[in-house]
Amino acid sequence: MATDTANGSDDTSATGGSPESTSSGGMMRSSAVMAVGTLVSRVTGFVKAIVLAAALGTQLLGDAYNTANTIPFIINDLLIGGLIASVLVPLLVKRRKRDADGGVRTEDRLFTAAVLVLLVITGLAIAAAGPLTRLYLGDADPRQAEVAVYLARFLLAQIFFVGLSGLVSGMLNTRNRFGSPVWAPVLNNLVVIAVGGLFLWAAGAGRTVETVTDGELVLLGAGTTAGMAVQTVVLLGSLWRSGFRWRPRLDLRGSGLGEAMRSAGWMFLYTCMTQLGFLITANVVNRAGAESIRQGFDVGAGLTAYNYAYLLFQLPYAIIAVSLITVLLPQMSGHAADERWDEVRGGFSRTLRVSALVLVPLGLALALYAVPVSTLVFARGNTSASDAASIGVVLGVMALGLVPFTVFQLMLRVFYAMGDTRTPAFLGVANVVVHGALAVTAFLVLPPNRVVIGVAAGFMLSFLSGLVIAGLILSRRLGGLDGRRSLGTLLRLHLAAVPSIAAGAGILWFFTDRFGSGLVTNLGAPVVGCLVGGLLFVAAARLLRVRELSSAVDLVRSRLRR
Repeated sequence: MATDTANGSDDTSATGGSPESTSSGGMMRSSAVMAVGTLVSRVTGFVKAIVLAAALGTQLLGDAYNTANTIPFIINDLLIGGLIASVLVPLLVKRRKRDADGGVRTEDRLFTAAVLVLLVITGLAIAAAGPLTRLYLGDADPRQAEVAVYLARFLLAQIFFVGLSGLVSGMLNTRNRFGSPVWAPVLNNLVVIAVGGLFLWAAGAGRTVETVTDGELVLLGAGTTAGMAVQTVVLLGSLWRSGFRWRPRLDLRGSGLGEAMRSAGWMFLYTCMTQLGFLITANVVNRAGAESIRQGFDVGAGLTAYNYAYLLFQLPYAIIAVSLITVLLPQMSGHAADERWDEVRGGFSRTLRVSALVLVPLGLALALYAVPVSTLVFARGNTSASDAASIGVVLGVMALGLVPFTVFQLMLRVFYAMGDTRTPAFLGVANVVVHGALAVTAFLVLPPNRVVIGVAAGFMLSFLSGLVIAGLILSRRLGGLDGRRSLGTLLRLHLAAVPSIAAGAGILWFFTDRFGSGLVTNLGAPVVGCLVGGLLFVAAARLLRVRELSSAVDLVRSRLRR
């Protein structure tokens, strides 16, 4: 396995039979299978965003809906979501193996406690809809705040369904049933797509916070919550078919739940830090978006523009990197348990380099074509071309941080594999400090219609600073991170992308000069640019001897021969 050697002499030639090629190929094959379900969910989620953008726009009405609709997920993440992955699922796995009844009583206790807790939290949140919503809106337009609170009274009911869906998905995973947790969110997306389309049909284009009716807000709020309810019902049906029969139990003594909850403290701190970062973001961009409208900048520059840009930014990471990380984490956890640090180091390095092979050119292409792509995707209905272009500028800034973002997330998984949740919590604190300071600075020095761009830049820079700190800590613990090889690969990949970016910029200029900024340019320039740029990148990567490219090419060839 690769080590952090001085000259990299442990590299074997990429002839197709090296251990490095075999490991990379196996990882990519497993990840390709896992990526299919993620892709369908992400694509339908992407379509949902397009429909909602057309229905609500990216100005005050869109910001009101997105703010109100985000709060249920924040509350769930703070109180339930982080605990499911880090505490509850491992507890269930342990009890299913060790208990004489196969963990049946523990599942009944946990399910009973979850239902009761979620009902109480949901009821309290709905009662406090006003203060909760205004906490994230900041100094918003009064009518926008009124609309957001009205929506929140319906949308906060999702807390119950989101929390229960997460628990049921975890219970299904302990039974080695992974299909429903992957596909149930697709049904949720389809319901919300229908709700958005129905709103657009009923209300028509041009709805604002001043003209939207209570009936239309009920459709949006209740319809969105119905989508999450459908997802939960489907998951419960799958759990029932797996053999689970709920018998309510309130005798929690001896269940092991208290001990498990105490061990989740650091994970809770990390979750708090991520949500504090979003609270800062929401306040700053919502205030700036409202001020932008007041000053006559007729462009969406608030939370909706930020969220939609982040949605596009997340697509390549979710489809490529998350699949690779999911394959790596169980392997790395096993190596860490056996204190085989060379294997942990090698797995981290290999995953980083395989991810970078795709994410480096993709991130640069996304930055280059962010405005045309965003205009093509979002400029319809209540979202104008200038609103969509604003999303594109934010996306372009985020795309430049795609690789640092991915590397930081991978480093967090290494800490988790080592059983360390404390260090990620403190890294979260550092990230929030950097992100918060830069967000406030952007609010103070930039025009209100540009604040959202500065906030996005600060968010990406926080991950760059985070990976530097995390890298120093991990390198000291693991005796290196195979840094010479990883940095060398990243450098060669960026050099290989230079001809592609130059050609892509020329193609964009040609289309814009010849056809203007319409459909032909927004569709043609990215398609032609990516085709030409992709070929140039592959050729340049071969010349620069990027070994990971050989593994990918060998995998594709083997698939085509079947």
